[in-house]
Amino acid sequence: MAAHFILKLFLVISFFNMCFASRKLTALVQDPTNQLLQYHKGALLSGKISVNLIWYGKFKPSQRAIVSDFITSLSSSTPSKAHPSVAQWWKTTEKYYHLANSKNTLSLSLGKQVLLENYSLGKSLTQKQIVQLASKGEQRNAINVVLTASDVVVDGFCVNRCGTHGSSKGAIINGKTYKFAYIWVGNSETLCPGYCAWPFHQPIYGPQSPPLGAPNNDVGVDGMVINLASLLAGTATNPFGNGYYQGEADAPLEAASACPGVYAKGAYPGYAGDLLVDKTTGASYNAHGTNGRKYLVPALYDPSTSSCSTLV
Repeated sequence: MAAHFILKLFLVISFFNMCFASRKLTALVQDPTNQLLQYHKGALLSGKISVNLIWYGKFKPSQRAIVSDFITSLSSSTPSKAHPSVAQWWKTTEKYYHLANSKNTLSLSLGKQVLLENYSLGKSLTQKQIVQLASKGEQRNAINVVLTASDVVVDGFCVNRCGTHGSSKGAIINGKTYKFAYIWVGNSETLCPGYCAWPFHQPIYGPQSPPLGAPNNDVGVDGMVINLASLLAGTATNPFGNGYYQGEADAPLEAASACPGVYAKGAYPGYAGDLLVDKTTGASYNAHGTNGRKYLVPALYDPSTSSCSTLV
């Protein structure tokens, strides 16, 4: 019976419409590392890309700072002096560029932040409205991230996904139409923390172990960072649905979603792995960021070893 529950604990479900990936804090029944992620010859994100944050609904300034500091932490130009770091984690994505024989590199930086605190589209959003909100960011050389507050419902949220990524047509310059990548992540604190904020909340399914302490003392936003990290890795390596993935194009496993539920060595379904623990707060983490931040980031599929790579 215990084995049955372990096998049921985590699953990957296809996502909706234009979205090329949906991320859940779940673990697969099958071992995803048996097969290398296939390259489908499409473009990877490259060059200097701004990550613009579109905040929909009410977020505290302290919550916004957790996410913006995470984006800043991705850059090797502003590395954390402490190790292991978020920038070290992100370097695994560079291996996909080498594998594709791409001479291009990707440099992410924090762009503009847009605050939409008046719920102009209501508190129940469709996928089309997510794209509409994403278009409020830059229209070229950008990843526009829509972050919805804990009282906002989005199609599929808490049912089969915690976030999505995709792309949309952007600016037209000199007759050429550019695309921008977008990500949506919801704050699951009140709606489904056991589904989208594990391991900082007890899981909905499977073995029930005590939740871990959130490194920034915010279960909802620390959970959002995990989802955002996973989707950023998918966006970099499969931005337009024809990059690196395995499985069906409309329900792919990508750089992070191919390693679900794994955060450190020794992980198994229901156990995130042997994580670092903050001696002062007791919170669990595996990466240092800027401004003294600590974060939990997911394992990434390493194409050079055909295995899930963790920082600790």
